[in-house]
Amino acid sequence: MPNKTQKVGNDELIELLSNRDERALEVLYDNYSGALFSVVFKIVNSQEIAEDVLQEAFVKIWNSFGSYSAEKGRLFTWMVNITRNLAIDKVRSKDFRNHSKNQNIENNVFIIDNSRNTSYNPDHLGIKALLKNLKPEQQSIIELVYFKGYTHAEASEELGVPLGTVKTRIRMGIIHLREYFEELKK
Repeated sequence: MPNKTQKVGNDELIELLSNRDERALEVLYDNYSGALFSVVFKIVNSQEIAEDVLQEAFVKIWNSFGSYSAEKGRLFTWMVNITRNLAIDKVRSKDFRNHSKNQNIENNVFIIDNSRNTSYNPDHLGIKALLKNLKPEQQSIIELVYFKGYTHAEASEELGVPLGTVKTRIRMGIIHLREYFEELKK
């Protein structure tokens, strides 16, 4: 039986999952919960909600393992995609938006502290810092769409501006970023 000190190879883990062996859940949790939690937390910015989404992700991974194909990609990549999609769905939900609007002061301090964290984030690769070169209205829309997973329509609703305005501001922001990159090349 696998345990925390015993290494379980990827092939063996896939076999355990294919056989619906409940030991696979323990191995999955022990080996991947930290990485998957990190993915969720970066999207939802809430410890409590991230824990809920992570639990939901493990249930979905377990229940939908039959759709996993090793030929299409690694197990970890498949699990990250499921987890990320659940986190984005959570952020897009009305429940989450209402919760975000009604946060207490302690949560806001926690979020501010996390946003000032200067640790390396491979998803952003410095792009977020370049947004400061844009107009504030372009920054806020690009932040929602590209970093928080909002659709154009959701960003329009969130910011209270017409959908066409959202699309124009995104387009203009990208044009300005492209010009900035061209100047960096010179």
